[in-house]
Amino acid sequence: MKKFRTSFSGYNKTDVNAFVDEVIREYENILQKLRESTKEMEHLNKELEHYKTIEKSLHDTLLVAQEASANAQKAAINEGKVIIEEAKANASKIVNNSLIKAQNIEREAEELQRKVVSYKRRFISLVESQMDDVDKFDERM
Repeated sequence: MKKFRTSFSGYNKTDVNAFVDEVIREYENILQKLRESTKEMEHLNKELEHYKTIEKSLHDTLLVAQEASANAQKAAINEGKVIIEEAKANASKIVNNSLIKAQNIEREAEELQRKVVSYKRRFISLVESQMDDVDKFDERM
C-alpha cells in the first residue's frame, strides 16, 4: 500500500498525482492485456469452431464412405452371385448341348457303321458275282 507524505493542506498533490498516473498506467496496461486476451480468445474460439466444423465434416464424410463401401461390397457380392448363377445355367446348357451333339454323333456313327456293313455285303456280293462269272468263263473254255 502506498503511503503519501502530508503537506499543509493534506496529502502531497505531486505524490498523489504521480500515484494516480501510475494507477492509470497500470489500469490501461491491464485493460490492454484484457483486450488482447479477449481478441486472442475470440480468435481461438473461431479457430475452434472452424476445427469443429472440419471434424464434423470429416466424420460425416467417413460415415458416407463407410456406407458407400458397405453398399459396394453388398453390390459386388450380389453381382458375384448373379454371375455364378449365370455361369451355372450356361454350363448346364453347354453340357446339355454337348450331350445332344454326342448323341447325334453316335447316331451318325451307327448309321455309318450300318452303311459300311451294307457296302461290305454289296461288295462281297459283287465280288462273288464276279467270281461266279470268272468260274463260268473258265468252264466255257
